[in-house]
Amino acid sequence: MVETGHFALVLAFAMALVQSVVPIAGARTGDERLMAIGTPAAVTGFLLTALSFAALVTAYVQSDFSVANVWENSHSLQPLIYKITGTWGNHEGSMLLWVLILTLFGCLVALFGGNLPPTLKATVLSVQGWIGAAFFLFILATSNPFVRLNPAPIEGRELNPVLQDLGLAIHPPLLYLGYVGFSISFSFAVAALIEGRIDAAWARWVRPWTLLAWLCLTGGISMGSYWAYYELGWGGFWFWDPVENASFMPWLAGTALLHSAIVMEKRSALKIWTILLAILTFSFSLLGTFLVRSGVLTSVHAFATDPSRGIFILCILTLFIGGSFALFAFRAQTLAAGGLFHPISREGALVLNNLFLTTAAATVLVGTLYPLVIEALTRDRISVGAPFFELTFVPVMVPLLLAVPFGPMLAWKRGDLYAAGQRLFAAFSLALLAGIGVLLFIDRTAVFAALGIGLAAWLLLGAATDLVLRSGIGSVPAHVVWRRVVGLPRSVFGTALAHMGLGLTLLGIVSVNTFQGEKIVAMNPGDNIAVSGYALHFEGMKAAEGPNYSENRGVFDVTAPDGRSLGTISSAKRFFPARQMPTTESGIRTFGLGQLYVSLGDPDASGAMVVRAWWKPLVVLIWMGGVVMMLGAAVSLLDRRLRVGAPSRRRKPVPKLADSSS
Repeated sequence: MVETGHFALVLAFAMALVQSVVPIAGARTGDERLMAIGTPAAVTGFLLTALSFAALVTAYVQSDFSVANVWENSHSLQPLIYKITGTWGNHEGSMLLWVLILTLFGCLVALFGGNLPPTLKATVLSVQGWIGAAFFLFILATSNPFVRLNPAPIEGRELNPVLQDLGLAIHPPLLYLGYVGFSISFSFAVAALIEGRIDAAWARWVRPWTLLAWLCLTGGISMGSYWAYYELGWGGFWFWDPVENASFMPWLAGTALLHSAIVMEKRSALKIWTILLAILTFSFSLLGTFLVRSGVLTSVHAFATDPSRGIFILCILTLFIGGSFALFAFRAQTLAAGGLFHPISREGALVLNNLFLTTAAATVLVGTLYPLVIEALTRDRISVGAPFFELTFVPVMVPLLLAVPFGPMLAWKRGDLYAAGQRLFAAFSLALLAGIGVLLFIDRTAVFAALGIGLAAWLLLGAATDLVLRSGIGSVPAHVVWRRVVGLPRSVFGTALAHMGLGLTLLGIVSVNTFQGEKIVAMNPGDNIAVSGYALHFEGMKAAEGPNYSENRGVFDVTAPDGRSLGTISSAKRFFPARQMPTTESGIRTFGLGQLYVSLGDPDASGAMVVRAWWKPLVVLIWMGGVVMMLGAAVSLLDRRLRVGAPSRRRKPVPKLADSSS
């Protein structure tokens, strides 16, 4: 099975070469037979890659330690779920998952792109083939997951204990679906530049693919944030780690691309800008791949430190990013720019949105790469942390968030800013009251928290106002409201949900950063600690054995501020013998939208256990907002207008023959 998987990977590389050359040759020469080869090549390439991936999963499930990749990242005592997730919990396996998702997207375009012009479809599949061929070659040359060991070890080294968590089963696949999903937008952009034109099929296809990739990337980032929050025991949800930034940059650029694609679809405007954003978004995805696997960064997320791999990916990065931008510079002047619009319009609001988002992505890029540049030039090592990003990223995002509710209120082509402000007056008043309420009833010194909570309320109420006005709630009878709600495009609900999700996440971030309570104490059995009104009584440590680890679990009785018993909460220190590595398992109890978080440290000199406890108000909203944003994207994808590639030509009705008896 292992050799079958390796051979299938080689065949998939060969098929990617066919896909990258033959269809575009047909498109350039007008040969329909050559163009038609793109579809079976893309489908076959996906099936071969799926066979290769299935072979690697089988080796992990069977604990075949004759495979070096399995030996390095699995153990016979690991639970089955972690044997499976261990497949992509390493560099080689994760790259195989990367190309599996890449070929899947190419296969979907091949199967469901029947409404595309044949030349555009062939060119898009060829560009996908170029990307696939480059990464297949990278895997086969530097990162082969099927290398054998002879003699085969009796036992494996085990998956990194930090990665033995259910979150790993969700986070990387979702993240890669987002990363690689943007390759479709990139392929369409490069195909448009090669052909020198953008048509209705291009506009209708780019938006849903971008929306799907954005949905998955949002889920991947949210899941990764929550995994780091509960698994690493540090109590935070975002560290501005360089690899976290590497996933955040394509999300920001992808959000800008999504809004630009809306303008292009609705008003046939911003065509050149949309192509540029499609290239830029996937470029950020490739940059993230390079940062994670090149060894230039030190991070808990980094997979590889082999310089040869980094140089290979850097060559791929240069080829695709440099080549696409060179093609853009050569072709952009020949493309029609699209329709004109007034600055005060919905198009203008979306352009403003794009400018702020791309600027925010640029600030994150500078903060991420600046230490690398300094080290390369001066050999000095510096770090850029949260203070830099808070001083640069936040000021860019605040005006953007202020402008978000105005977008749906403005008309296309020419809008009325004063009328939009009137419609949003109630939302603004309530948001202002929310901020004032924070100062009056919670903390009179928390000015920035009041502004942040007021801004979150502004996003939530602004999105709700759009739905209220469109449905006529309060101005027309209930049955008319219902008919209007049912008749609204699903993309309207999707937009409102996405903006509401952003408001929920902002509300959670501001609340946690401002109002959380924290205590760090050394505790003996029988000691008590109070955190934000919650009382914790330390019962003591209890030893336990897991399938591939031993643990000491600290148990705490929890009492509510009103004296009610709320049960127990436990946190553990685990030790994995195979890896000789300890981990900390946080104890988390959710009460409403807040969480009580307990993490164990090491015993002090007297033998007392160091305990770190937090009360995190509204922290659940951070990830609930991400789920709501994903729901908004999913609802938008259900819009009928996004399920077609291009309008099909209507056939003229054939006139009926006259009745011979008449």
